[in-house]
Parts: sequence; structure tokens; C-alpha cells
Amino acid sequence: MKQSYKFAFTLLLIAALPAFHVSFGQSVFTAKDLLGLERCRVHQLSPDGTELIYSVSTPRGANEKPGSAHTKYLRMKLVNKESSPLFEKDMKVSSPRYSPDGSFIAFTHKKEKDPSQVWVMPAAGGDTIQLTHAKNGVTYFRWQPDGQGLAYLSTTPRSATELELKKRGYDFIYYEEDLRNNQLFIIRFDTEFQPGTQQQMLKDTHVWDFEFSPDGQWLAFSSSEKNLIDHRYMFRKMKILDMSSGNVVKEVGNEGKLGNYAFNREGSHLAFTSALNMNDHAVSQVFTYSMKDETIRNHTPANFKGHISWVGWKNDNELLCYSGEGVYPKLSSIFIENDKRSVMLDARTSGIIFGIPLFTTDCQQFVFTGNTPNDPSNIYTWNSSGDLYKVTDLNPQLSNKFFGEQEVIRYKARDGMEIEGLLIKPVGYDSTRKYPLILYVHGGPEWHHSNGWLSRYSTPGQVMSGKGYLVAYLNYRASTGYGVDFGMEGFMDPAGKEFDDLADGIDYLVVAKGADKERVGMAGGSYGGYASAWFATYYTRYVKAVCVFVGISNLISKRGTTDIAYEEFFVHSGKSLEEQWQMNLERSPVYWAHQSKTATLIYGGAADSRVHPSQSLELHRRMKMNSHPAVRLVQYPGEGHGNRKQPGRIDVLYRQIDWLDWYVKDLKPLEGPMPPLDISDKYGLDWEL
Repeated sequence: MKQSYKFAFTLLLIAALPAFHVSFGQSVFTAKDLLGLERCRVHQLSPDGTELIYSVSTPRGANEKPGSAHTKYLRMKLVNKESSPLFEKDMKVSSPRYSPDGSFIAFTHKKEKDPSQVWVMPAAGGDTIQLTHAKNGVTYFRWQPDGQGLAYLSTTPRSATELELKKRGYDFIYYEEDLRNNQLFIIRFDTEFQPGTQQQMLKDTHVWDFEFSPDGQWLAFSSSEKNLIDHRYMFRKMKILDMSSGNVVKEVGNEGKLGNYAFNREGSHLAFTSALNMNDHAVSQVFTYSMKDETIRNHTPANFKGHISWVGWKNDNELLCYSGEGVYPKLSSIFIENDKRSVMLDARTSGIIFGIPLFTTDCQQFVFTGNTPNDPSNIYTWNSSGDLYKVTDLNPQLSNKFFGEQEVIRYKARDGMEIEGLLIKPVGYDSTRKYPLILYVHGGPEWHHSNGWLSRYSTPGQVMSGKGYLVAYLNYRASTGYGVDFGMEGFMDPAGKEFDDLADGIDYLVVAKGADKERVGMAGGSYGGYASAWFATYYTRYVKAVCVFVGISNLISKRGTTDIAYEEFFVHSGKSLEEQWQMNLERSPVYWAHQSKTATLIYGGAADSRVHPSQSLELHRRMKMNSHPAVRLVQYPGEGHGNRKQPGRIDVLYRQIDWLDWYVKDLKPLEGPMPPLDISDKYGLDWEL
């Protein structure tokens, strides 16, 4: 009798759900589900194209030692899609690379307390051999094209005096002066991989990365005067080393932010991606440099409404280019002779948001990672025509989950500019109902959302969809993916048209998609945190609650504390702080904090060098000093610009959900009690108190 009642009750629950397909055993996607997702990454195809090296990352559980996700490397036979582990369990390895003939695999390996060194093992299996003995370990390496040597980078070691001073407690911090360069070394081996000659190249410069020409005659490298992230962004220059003489013989002359670079097979041209100029805020163009004429040509289509972020070679005269164009990436070929472009693969038609490809020398076999609105990460193959073929199934449990429908939206901003974005509808969406709305704002602003998997620990769209929210991800002005002119809309205009686009997006969603204008929230990190803080203060009438993650609150002090001050100057501000002092003040959330009527959760890493933790302190203090009743600041020890370890990720996810549910979905009063401070009961910890 009791079982009959249970069955009848279940039928009543199902009947009460909105009209969508229901299967027994299915449930909505939850925060716990999100924290357990695996992701993959492709690393290299074997030279003969028959085997793939890839990795799978598995998040740490709540009860494990704090740290980043576990990563395991695997090899896959592409003919039958069978995979096997590449290394023994618990080996601390990274960067596996086939030798040019495919018979060996080199990798970096950290053994016990020793720094990472390059090791090698037979591709068919067997004993490993240590190839390098760099005092400070190896940070980057490449095989020489003949397979009989390596080039690698190692940081300048500290002197005996410096080590002794540190031991005695005199290890002072000399800010941005006591820097260690990455030094370039060439090491040769005999047939048994016994070290022969070793030579240091390029003294007194910091080398970031390098690539050989296929014949080994040239080595292209990028370097800067100082080992600073700001210099990597803005001052990284490409040069060409003649391997026979060891001399730098050519300077490419790239300008602004630099992407990847690669020689064609005959070594006559070097292709690279970079910004258009010093003020372009992202890698957007594709160029070639002629080794013979020493000239640069831009092959980007005129008035291109996208950003080209990666380049390879289809053959000696034809480029392969990966671009973001709106909410879909494309893979194209471009002839360097006449700049004729042909789209080879378009995510709009494939339905897969594919990543940068690996491919065979004949360009007949491609391998990508890919995602969809309901699938966060898998590996796909493509034979240069037809459909992509999915070869892994990392998260099969998702087949038993309900997901909110995801659609592309477009609306007109107040000045007539069309803005594109993505909307996740609540599970069981009913167009006649009103729903609470959350905007998740991307950072940068040099970034954009693609129409694939959008849920992360700090932007859990599908989790919120399962809780009954509309969730929007908008590519506001200054986003990439819409051309350089669109990207420049934010230049010298912080929190201007770019954030007005977000306000206009809220208005559109209220009118067109059933958003409840009385129940709107916002969250974002970095520049998205800046947007959230701006809406908590200047645009406070639009939102009931925000979550400000590693966000900017004071442009004046931010420019004096960030580790990318030159990047900020060249691609965002455009003028000195002294020339923009008043404008920067008035575009700072702290300036408007006194008028806030928005519940404001502020959180971020206590060791953030990009957006200094003082930015969070300033906003919190200004709100508190203006008697704001619903502001909270949480900081994560040891974390930087985003949380790497699982405790901070778990807390951000659950704390954000609580905050938005409390003030947006449930409309708790601003003057009442805030959500519980201690949420440890939600972490999934195994303990008894």
C-alpha cells in the first residue's frame, strides 16, 4: 500500500513540472555535478598521424589535500580510438612531445624535491632516461628537427651569496628589479641519448618561447628585456637565430600583443598572430614574415568582423587560421599570394565549439577538443570534410541531467549598435511566466562567449537554470570576436558604452524573454567584477544583488597596483593617469558607493597581483562607511587572480548561489540579516563535530 502511494505521489510531481521531456532517473544539473566534471586537452599527434597524446583533468574532491585538478596523460590509437595511460600513476610530468621520427617521447618530470628536467622514453615503452640536468630545472623545451638534440629554457640560478643571505633571513623583495631571465640552452646527444655538447645561447635577454624551422637552420624566439608579465603582454619581440653561427640575424618587427608563430615547411616564411598595433587589446590579425625579403604582410581580411587567434600552415603557400567570429569559431585557409580566404569548418553548422586543431602533414586528419551547450569537454576528429566525430565520453553522467535551453540573442543598444549574447532559459521554461535573471559578465574585456558550454565554478549558468533562473552571457562592446573596431569601443572609455550595453541587455531581457525586472542579479570576475561593482553602485537601480570576484573598484589605485600597468596604459587607458584623473575617479565604483541599494558580495584571492586585494578592501570599506547593510568581503589565502585550488572554488560556487538566491530569487530585504557566513555544511566534507 505504501509503495502505491509513493508511485502516485511521483506521478503527481511529474505532472506538476512544466512541459518538457521527462525520464525516470533524470534530474537537474547541480553545483555538485559541476564540481565533478572532467575536462580534456589535446597535446600532440605522432609524426605519422596514427596516435594522439592527450590529457584529462579531474577536479579534486572536497576532502583531498588542497590543490589544482589531477591531470593524467593518455595516448590514443586513432584507428580504433583505444586509449591507455602514457605514464605511471602519480608521476609529476608535463609537456610530452614526440621525437621528430616518432620513436621517442620526451617530457618534463619533477622527481621528489628536484626541479623539473627533461626525460625521454621509447614510444613503444621502456625505461626512461634523464636528458637535462639544469640547476633550476626546465620550463620549456623542443626537439631539434634531426632528433639528436634539444633546445630548452631554464631560469638563471641564484648565486651562493644569494642563497646564503636567504638562509640567514636577508631574503628581501626588490620589487621588479631582482628578476631572473629564462636562458636558452642547446644540448646534443649521441645515439644512446648520452649528453654531448651543451651551449648557452642569447645571454642577457629573457626568452619566453621558441620554434625551430623544419630544417633546423633557424630558431624563431620571442623575448623581452625583463621577465615581467607586463613585458610578455606588450613588449615581446620575435627574432631569428641562425643555428650554425649562434647569432641573431633577423628581427621580425611585430607590434603589440603576440600570439603563436610557426615556420612553413620549406622555411621561407614565418607566420604569426598578433594585435594590429600597440593599442589593439587582443591578438586579432595573421601575418607572415618573409625570410628572404625581411618584410611583413598582413593577411587578415579587410574589415574582418572577428579575431584570428592562431595560425598554422596547410602547405608552404597556404595558412590555416583559427578565429572567433561572434559566438562561433571558424577554421579557415588563406593563400599568402593573394589573401584568398576559404572557411573549412564553421562551428555554427557543426554544432561543436571546437578548439585549436592538431593535424597531419597532409591536412587530411584533424583533432580538436570541443564542447556544446550540454557537454563541457570531449575530443573530436575530422577528416577535412563532413561532420566532426566524437571519440571520447568524459562525463557520461550528464545524459541523465536536465539542461536549460541555450539560445543566441541579439538586441539593439541605446545608440543602435547590435549586441550579441547567449541566454540559458530555466529548465521547463514557460514564455508566459516571469523569471529571476542573472547576468554573468566576462572579464578582459578582451574575451567573448561562444555558443558552447558556459558553466564554471564562478559562472554556473546551468546550475542556476536548474534553480529557475534566466541566465545571460553578453558579448558587450570591447569584447573580442567582432573585429578590432568593436574591440576598440572601450578604449579610453572604461565603464562607458561597454557597461551601458549590459544595462540595455537587462531592459531587452525584461521585455522580450520574461525576466522579472524586480529580481535581477549580476556576477563576474576581473573586468566582469568591475562591471558587477559598477552595477552595485552607479547602476544600482538595475540589480538586487551582485557578486564581485577579483574585481576593480578604483581605477586610480588599480593603475598603481596592477602587475600589467603598461598593458593597461597601451590598450585600455591610452593616456597617463594624470591626464585622466577625474574621469578615472568618476568611472570607479567607489565614487558611487554611497548611493548603492544593491546587496554586494565581494570575494577574491589574497595574493592577487593582477587586481590587487586592496581593490576589494576599498569597495567594502566605502560601502560600510556609508552604512550599507548588505555587503560582505571574503578573501582566499594564497589564491591569485582566480581560485586554483578546490576549497576556494567550492566556496565561491556555493557562496554565490546562496547570495543570489537570498536577495534575487527570494527577495530578502536589504536591511535584514545576510545569508549565513559559515556554509561549510555545503562543501561535502567528511567530518563529525
